[in-house]
Amino acid sequence: MCGIVGIIGNPQSQVAPSLYDGLLVLQHRGQDAAGIVTSDSKNICHRRANGLVRDVFRSKHSEALLGSMGIGHVRYPTAGSSSVSEAQPFYTNTPFGVSLAHNGNLNNTQDIISSLLEYDHRRINTSSDSEALLNLFAAEIQRSLNGNPGGLESLADDDIFRAVERVHLRAEGSYSVVTMITGWGIVAFRDPNGIRPLCIGSNIVDGFTERVVASESVVCKALGFNHDGDVSPGEAVIIRMNGELSRKVCSDKVDHHPCIFEHVYFARPDSVMDGISVHSSRLRMGATLARKISSELPNHGIDAVIPVPDSGRIAALDLARELGVPYREGFVKNRYIGRTFIMPGQTIRKDSVRKKLNTIEGEFLGKTVLIVDDSIVRGNTSRRIVSMAREAGATKVYFASCSPPIVHPNVYGIDMPAKSEYVAHGRSVSEICEAIGADRLVYQDLQDLVKACLGDDSEGPANFDCSCFDGVYVTGGITEEYLERIESLRNDSVKNKAQV
Repeated sequence: MCGIVGIIGNPQSQVAPSLYDGLLVLQHRGQDAAGIVTSDSKNICHRRANGLVRDVFRSKHSEALLGSMGIGHVRYPTAGSSSVSEAQPFYTNTPFGVSLAHNGNLNNTQDIISSLLEYDHRRINTSSDSEALLNLFAAEIQRSLNGNPGGLESLADDDIFRAVERVHLRAEGSYSVVTMITGWGIVAFRDPNGIRPLCIGSNIVDGFTERVVASESVVCKALGFNHDGDVSPGEAVIIRMNGELSRKVCSDKVDHHPCIFEHVYFARPDSVMDGISVHSSRLRMGATLARKISSELPNHGIDAVIPVPDSGRIAALDLARELGVPYREGFVKNRYIGRTFIMPGQTIRKDSVRKKLNTIEGEFLGKTVLIVDDSIVRGNTSRRIVSMAREAGATKVYFASCSPPIVHPNVYGIDMPAKSEYVAHGRSVSEICEAIGADRLVYQDLQDLVKACLGDDSEGPANFDCSCFDGVYVTGGITEEYLERIESLRNDSVKNKAQV
């Protein structure tokens, strides 16, 4: 999972400070690396490095990022390596100078790399699928122009739309993309399934319509833009440097299935995705889970509902209300520890969990408590949290997950490649309960999760990608051989070796 942002500003403006602020808002989506590329009418400026946004960009860097348009990226590595060479945005000078930032994961990267070398004479310098996607897009722009004279001035919107259409035909997987063509404008596009989110906003400054595209709508609000909606699945959006906007759906195979895990965990609660409030989704998750608990445990004897901060908090509010049980804050979070789920390697995650949370003993002592979290992946956090609750004096510890058991690899940009590492792999619910040390474990049913995320909004998607729960991959072409290969490349033992 990554975060992306692109801005076209007033010709007299400098967009770097806004890009920086946008990346800060999206920091929860990636903590591995950050980068910004800006451009005026002729030149580009760039800065990218490993680390958090505040560490990558100092005053001297921001002052050197000149131009009225630019794109930015925060990285959470799921493919390739954590090398600084794979920090984004990526850049190629042919044709015209194209930069790209990508959120998602391609499933046919090696095929793309081979075809780029054979047919387009483009060599990829890293193992990143994002660099492959950049060169694929750039090659298709060249092909769309087909030798037309005139240079950058001859590049028309239809040339870009044809290039994006060809990308959709050649690329498999999930991709929300923002690109910048030096001295020309910004192009944003989204895969035909719309798996990863992408929104668009606008703001009028001195008669000029400034525009922003970003992974989450909260960026629009934070930067003072109006949230105008989403980039549709399969759609390309062109924003010229003069502020003109063109958009077109460039695929005839649109089948909207956004990733449900955005609502479960990744997205900020103050974001709206595909017309659906993340906050409202999580409230409904809590309400539906409460009804299941009431059915399975009519005489539950729960004294307090306690969320795991911050991801379990919103669901726990309506869960407690529906159960008629007091909602209590029992854990204090160290906010200077990053999100443990997106940290590479089991050893690092375990160490972070121990440092991340402390208990308020008075909320546990002598009580039967229900702890609520968004999900259970590897079980490390859950096991530690249950242990902390017992150490704080809880007599019984129940545990509730707002999502179903995770039993299948995610191949669309979430770091869940190795099913053998899931605590639910090969275990029943009672066995998982024993593994995390709880007295009782309740999972959300998948159909209830889908209903909670869809809500009552007929304008939203017809369904979601739920592949990590049901093993149904909406793009097709995901074989057991493919899953075994990515597991061998991206499991925790490989990551732990990389940290040495």
